[in-house]
Amino acid sequence: MDDSDVAEIVASVRRFVRDKVVPLEAHIDETDEVPAELRDAAAAMGLYGFAIPEEYGGLGLTMRQEVALVQELGWTTPAFRSLFGTNNGIAGHVLMEGATGEQKKRYLPRLASGEWTASFALTEAEAGSDPGDLRTTARRADGDGGGWVIDGTKRFITNAPIADVFMVFARDADHPGRGADGISAFLVEAGTPGVTVGPRDHKMGQAGAWTAEVVFDGVRVADSALIGGDAGLGQGYRTAMRCLAHGRLHIAALCVGMAQRLLEETVAYAKSRTQSGRPIAEFQLVQGLIADSQTDVYAGRATIETAAGQYDRREDVRMAPSAAKYFCSEMVGRVADRAVQVHGGVGYVRGVAVERFYRDARLFRIYEGTSQIQQVVVAKQALARDGKP
Repeated sequence: MDDSDVAEIVASVRRFVRDKVVPLEAHIDETDEVPAELRDAAAAMGLYGFAIPEEYGGLGLTMRQEVALVQELGWTTPAFRSLFGTNNGIAGHVLMEGATGEQKKRYLPRLASGEWTASFALTEAEAGSDPGDLRTTARRADGDGGGWVIDGTKRFITNAPIADVFMVFARDADHPGRGADGISAFLVEAGTPGVTVGPRDHKMGQAGAWTAEVVFDGVRVADSALIGGDAGLGQGYRTAMRCLAHGRLHIAALCVGMAQRLLEETVAYAKSRTQSGRPIAEFQLVQGLIADSQTDVYAGRATIETAAGQYDRREDVRMAPSAAKYFCSEMVGRVADRAVQVHGGVGYVRGVAVERFYRDARLFRIYEGTSQIQQVVVAKQALARDGKP
């Protein structure tokens, strides 16, 4: 899509988020559920497929266009974006990066329309920051009919309670061990015998964005469930890493959007709250907190725009996404902390926007690669480049 079309979409999403979603933020936080009307509206606006190619029913946004849109989604509760984030992000990209043509034709249109919700089932209790330690296995099925049998347990799987299909990463049972070798990705539809989704996790923040444990107990799938077909055997880890690079830029943009909202909440409160007969915005120490947050927001936006352009041009699909995710996720935490500080005691009370965002922001430094993992990736890439651009 050309930039003028994208600008119209971004403006439409901005209006919808601020007019329809923001008024429901407290309700979503209290009930741990996004109202059905918001889900339906998101599907009607094409938000379930903005990163999916047009040939499969999506909008086909470039990374640069996507980060412009996602910043608007970051303005409100992360639960709204979470409804369709996996379809566009790590789950949908498993298909875009590694699936056969037939698999793409079968599944991507369903994801793009919002008919189906997909989940990315990689993380396990003992395989989080290092997916190479995963224990879930896939073995060739005995008897006639072929196929595979999957056994294992996945943890913290986003949208698991409402997922229609899981992108499941498993190690070939005939090649036990650890590391990248022997890991493949499989399409497992919800309702397949042996698939059990646990109760929703009760998290610190991001209420309404559901995660849960998923158990695969002797789950039998056809040969056609192997993502990428025979060529995809043993390629699951590499596919996951490519998906995560895109996801890290997406999360970085989300953090910038939230930081901008926090900054505006901070400025508005500082102008309206009086102390000693004067708005606290007139006090220089308060101004210093606001200046630091404004600078952080500028730096975060510049980082994602630069990294997104490099990603689109395929100049840097490893270090730049990790650097952007690392900086922006840490940055929004600082901005949230300052927002609470400027609000004082009010900022520590449930029902106040900055208190909720303070809890919501903490997760960004953990999922899709912790800050420490991003440091490792950035350092390795910088050392490998030997200082050369």
